[in-house]
Amino acid sequence: MKDLVGLFPYWAVIMLMMTGLYIVIAQGNLVKKLIGLGIFQVSVFVLYIAVGVVDGGTPPILDDEFAVYSNPLPSVLILTAIVVGVATLAVGLALSVRIREAFGTIEEEDLLPLTAPTHPVVTGPEAETDTNAGREETRP
Repeated sequence: MKDLVGLFPYWAVIMLMMTGLYIVIAQGNLVKKLIGLGIFQVSVFVLYIAVGVVDGGTPPILDDEFAVYSNPLPSVLILTAIVVGVATLAVGLALSVRIREAFGTIEEEDLLPLTAPTHPVVTGPEAETDTNAGREETRP
């Protein structure tokens, strides 16, 4: 049982990661997808924090009293990742607002027909024909 409790942060990471991934894949609303990405980011933060914990470790301040030090790098990386995550979320929300203003919806299934190409896509042998046939080539 003690081993199971010691692995709690890793189980939390797995649950948060799968929840975030499910939300991103299953939801059609762009804001809900951003929330799923936020949950996924939190799972990565928890993973880095869980890996960086040292039992009995102290901050890396040199002193004769302390023998075991914690690595400060995971904390620094997480602080940077939080700032980048908040900025990315802000840009995503701003884009969602602009998409809503332009198209009147933020639902993925309603946006896909609006962004489809207006001309037919030619595949097969017809695509291999010369598109410049019949045009005169002018060279200086």
